[in-house]
Amino acid sequence: MEIFNHNSNVPFLHWRKISIVIAILLMIASVGLLLTRGLNYGLDFTGGISVEVKYDHTIDIADVRKALDQAGIENPVVQSLGGSRQVLIRLQPKGDGKAGAAAPGEGASARADKVAASVMAALKKERPDAVENSHSFVSPQVGDELKSDGSIAAIFVIIGIGVYLWIRFERRFAIAALATEVHDVLVTLGVISLVQREFDLTVLASVLAVIGYSINDKVVVFDRIRELFRLSRKAEPEEILNRSINTTLSRTIITSLFTGITMAALYFFGGPQVHGFAITMLIGIVVGTLSSIFVASPILLWLGVSKKDLMPQTKDNPELARRP
Repeated sequence: MEIFNHNSNVPFLHWRKISIVIAILLMIASVGLLLTRGLNYGLDFTGGISVEVKYDHTIDIADVRKALDQAGIENPVVQSLGGSRQVLIRLQPKGDGKAGAAAPGEGASARADKVAASVMAALKKERPDAVENSHSFVSPQVGDELKSDGSIAAIFVIIGIGVYLWIRFERRFAIAALATEVHDVLVTLGVISLVQREFDLTVLASVLAVIGYSINDKVVVFDRIRELFRLSRKAEPEEILNRSINTTLSRTIITSLFTGITMAALYFFGGPQVHGFAITMLIGIVVGTLSSIFVASPILLWLGVSKKDLMPQTKDNPELARRP
């Protein structure tokens, strides 16, 4: 299936200066947003109070949220626990902005008891069969550890991808991939910061997924670049890079389109628990697709990729060299 003609010759590299300038400006703007507005961390990172509730009969999560909203309990996070009769409610009580903030002389445990009592009173008002299984206080220190672990995971993923591309292709490809991966992650986080979308563990997972998805498109383009360099004797690097983008353009757009449709379906039908994941993936798909077309190859050209850099990798494999 092709959306665009396989032999089309859209001059993407002709606009490389504009695309690189836009990419740099977006990265600077994203860093500025992260430094000034920051991320709207959810309870997974800020800490809070969790209450586990069991019902005698089936309960809809939307009804639980409605009961809490009517009682004036703000921003509850409600999740189903292994069926339709148990729910986990997490919230950050009002105070000084820290989860579990207590009044003078009141400990965190006492504060958690009060919040749990308020939650159960609100739920029993609508459904008398609601029974509390347990409640607990989650310290903000746990959230700090999650932030640190998430950042380290993202860094190791990006570095691992760079090492893989260095081994499979060549140093310039690894540098281009690392630069575009940093661009994709920063811009995605910048958009999340701009709209102040809640940043929780599902969003963190989607950011890591964006890294993997983004590199997938770039590897396809890089592989075509290497193939065309091997087959072409006199073509200039800019021409090779441009042809590579054009010949893989249909595949890139189709993959992004169908992945985007999947994420849209997840957003509309998957429930509020996966909204953050789906929205972040949609942002990452758009950013990653555009960087694969307009950013990665211009960086390769700027780094001076050429036929002689790739020839040793094909000479070592006669079977690969004979492949059309």
